[in-house]
Amino acid sequence: MLLSPETHLTAPDAPGFAHIDTWVFDLDNTLYPSDARVWPQVDERITLYVMGLYGLDGLSARALQKYFYHRYGTTLKALMIEDRIDPHAFLDFAHDIDHSTILLDEALGAAIERLPGRKLILTNGSRRHAERVAEKLGILDHFEDVFDIAAADFVPKPERVTYQRFLDRHGVDPRRAVLFEDIARNLVVPHDLGMGTVLVVPPTPDPFRERFEQEAVKEPHIDHITSDLAAFLRGCVLPVAGTATP
Repeated sequence: MLLSPETHLTAPDAPGFAHIDTWVFDLDNTLYPSDARVWPQVDERITLYVMGLYGLDGLSARALQKYFYHRYGTTLKALMIEDRIDPHAFLDFAHDIDHSTILLDEALGAAIERLPGRKLILTNGSRRHAERVAEKLGILDHFEDVFDIAAADFVPKPERVTYQRFLDRHGVDPRRAVLFEDIARNLVVPHDLGMGTVLVVPPTPDPFRERFEQEAVKEPHIDHITSDLAAFLRGCVLPVAGTATP
């Protein structure tokens, strides 16, 4: 199921946010809208990398890339296992994109700034990629830190060890944290660990992503679903009596 714009769904037994002191965000396809054209560029760069590594044409490389994705979770993990590539070189290549398509998002910045407590980014991408994208969006200064794929020892979400490394490194109590993610399967382990979970889906279908990656999946491990992150975040924080809501 795809949601219409500015739609929010909440499970009947979902906890609220009054107890939350740590707000954790995935990066790609979560903090920016699909029309920013960030992920399609990264995806194309990964295809080019596979073409060069194996000497394949575009269609064959694309098919292999998707096979790797479905079998291993990420192409990087597959290439590290299959060919022992240098992950840093891969990430530098994949994230060498045009950032001019990313627009300042004042509404999102204001909503994140109002959140009480710590804010962290947890991504399967690189720190440099996360920081450059967040800076273009105008939200980088609101985050305490970025936990990237290198910090995870190149073990990607949704592996349990990655979430545990993140929690341990930053001293996060999962029972007082919430994770915002665009891929439903990446919320299974966080929910099991005690985190609140919010699935972020696009308001309109994104032709550059597979359908299962952007559906509003109603599962026990998903507490909330939204197609408008900024509006959802505004609703997480009750205004103090006597003050105006921005």
